[in-house]
Amino acid sequence: MKKVDFSNVKPYSAPLHFDCSTLKLHGIEETGTTKFWMGVTHFLPNGGAEYSYEDSPTEKVYVVLDGEVTIKTKTEDYVLKKYDSIFLAPNEGRSIINETNMPATMLVVVNY
Repeated sequence: MKKVDFSNVKPYSAPLHFDCSTLKLHGIEETGTTKFWMGVTHFLPNGGAEYSYEDSPTEKVYVVLDGEVTIKTKTEDYVLKKYDSIFLAPNEGRSIINETNMPATMLVVVNY
């Protein structure tokens, strides 16, 4: 068992992300978690992640903890508000954007 104090969590650099802060809570290096990693991302207004094509073979779950973000795929846009979540299958492209004037916070879970 390993407790994580949020005040001690270190930021990491997430590829293609902008105007946001990304923090890794659990993973191999952080807590020894081997099946998935988990992080929190704080998106500023107009912050997000550029479209990522089918280059990620991992499953992802996003849960909005506060605020609102829009997940854009090739065919549809999904607006996620507080406590809404979305599952992205392996190799499913997406972009993320906070289209509001308020910050948004999202929990990110990704399998290894």
